Amino acid sequence: VLAHLVDINHKETKMNYYSGKLALVTGGSSGIGLALAKGILLRGGSVAILARHEEGLSVAKSELEGVKQDPSQKVFTIKADITNPEELNLILTKFKSDVGLPDIVINSAGVAHPGKFSALGSDIFHWMMDVNYFGTVNVLKNFVSEFQQRRTGTICNISSIAGFIGVYGYSAYGASKFAVSGLTDVLRSELKPYGIQVSIVFPPDTQTPQLEYESQFKPFITKEVAGSAKLMSADAVAK
Repeated sequence: VLAHLVDINHKETKMNYYSGKLALVTGGSSGIGLALAKGILLRGGSVAILARHEEGLSVAKSELEGVKQDPSQKVFTIKADITNPEELNLILTKFKSDVGLPDIVINSAGVAHPGKFSALGSDIFHWMMDVNYFGTVNVLKNFVSEFQQRRTGTICNISSIAGFIGVYGYSAYGASKFAVSGLTDVLRSELKPYGIQVSIVFPPDTQTPQLEYESQFKPFITKEVAGSAKLMSADAVAK
């Protein structure tokens, strides 16, 4: 009975945490980002999903509208490229003016392109850093100062197991995710005095459209290593 009551209390705490709050989720039109948006709606929050493609955002919004637990919950879409800071700043400034400052920012947008170091072009390394690392920086530059002024806020960055273990075939991706880990550690130290919670997540291989893309480029050894681990669903990672 006690265990059951503890479980009920834990579930209520999760509900209360998100209830009435607004979460902005980058990469929110698919994969882990979309699963996170659904989970937040199921727990009483509102969401703003940010992605590059209008069609994907439209499909995701329709799906998320069906998940809402109450008519007061909102689903917003933001079409923006996180690698273009000038455009991103304008779009997010307008969003804050129209909707308000979110309570939670989750950086889930990311890309991966594996391959042996000697076979990967420099453009791949720059792409990984532009999206995975600088994309995270570009988004947070729009919120951290205002979170500090408000003295509340939650930031969650999505890294990867490859963000703390050097995985064969992931020199470009791993480096970008290691960078996200380092950034998050520093932000946690700097923002704790302001009452801002900073977290990082290190998912394993997750069944998403991104994984389907990168699987075609994995070297043989990378496939062998990955094949020994069980895939997680996006919903399980989001939870």
